[in-house]
Amino acid sequence: MEHPKYINIHNLKITIFQAYLFWENIDKNLKNLSLRLSMGVKEKTDLIVLPEMFNTGFSMNAAELAEEMNGKTMQWMQQTAKKYECAVTGSLIIKENGNFYNRMIWMLPDGHSSYYDKRHLFGLGEEDKTYTPGTNKVIVELKGWKIRLAICYDLRFPVWLRNKNEEYDILLLIASWPDKRSAHWKALIPARAIENQSYVVAVNRVGHDGNEVYHSGYSMCIDPMGKTVYYKPEDEDLYTFSVSYEELVKTRRSFPFLKDADEFNIIV
Repeated sequence: MEHPKYINIHNLKITIFQAYLFWENIDKNLKNLSLRLSMGVKEKTDLIVLPEMFNTGFSMNAAELAEEMNGKTMQWMQQTAKKYECAVTGSLIIKENGNFYNRMIWMLPDGHSSYYDKRHLFGLGEEDKTYTPGTNKVIVELKGWKIRLAICYDLRFPVWLRNKNEEYDILLLIASWPDKRSAHWKALIPARAIENQSYVVAVNRVGHDGNEVYHSGYSMCIDPMGKTVYYKPEDEDLYTFSVSYEELVKTRRSFPFLKDADEFNIIV
């Protein structure tokens, strides 16, 4: 007999936008994203995923670019989720209680939202001198799927992302990952999928930013066995694919590795 928690959980359609971003230009980015989505989203989808700091690029100019939680980008996300009748996610710079956060928003069509504040701040780029780190792991649910939210540099810290007791089904990572370290990106994403027996959906940006750092994309979806569902280098891309809950369950039942994992807790 099928376990109750597996009943009526269907494949999930995910639309990723591996976007070129206009440096520190919120209005231009939102206008371009709206245009590209209107042209490119041709079928019903469950989730639209945008890159890290999708409205500005990965900027340390937080004092000039930060918005509050009722700002124009949040309103844009709410309107977009309602228009396409799906969840929309991506990160932006948020100012709250005198602090700046690299905050990943999870916006639903009814206007309700959750968020994840980036835990691991990129010291090499002095992100830690501008932003306040988050302290909470965040798992959201969409049509029965449990989705763990993560941002860019988090990818390098497997303990933080460890899938203990099948807590999540998809690790959803958004990024501004530079081309010069793309070999690391391409190695770590399959590793996270295999070790956590989950899908990993990782969405990067493309093009040069205002600091002349080049981003080559390589957005991808890797299944729990380490197989590639989607992979796109170099070019801007708006693409919809499906992930299979049946395959997820089959993998975990055939290879029940997670039950043998070490017990631990992270104190933050």
